[in-house]
Amino acid sequence: MSLQEKLDAHKAKSGANRPPEIRAALQRGTEELRASGILERVLKVGARAPEFALPNQDGAIVRSATLLARGPLVLTFYRGHW
Repeated sequence: MSLQEKLDAHKAKSGANRPPEIRAALQRGTEELRASGILERVLKVGARAPEFALPNQDGAIVRSATLLARGPLVLTFYRGHW
């Protein structure tokens, strides 16, 4: 199964467990984001991200250039608890 097929299956399964009004609100939000033009401004696959410095989980500043000097860099974003 391809990644896209897995994502589609997950989307279908999670959507089935939500009330119709929640599904509609999520769909409206997605449509608003697309209409905003945000997809034209995001980095494309393989593009180089701008250098940055951010605090890690301990509050220490971590610089992307320092991490990239060690090898490839993968970023993850934690949205927190809602």
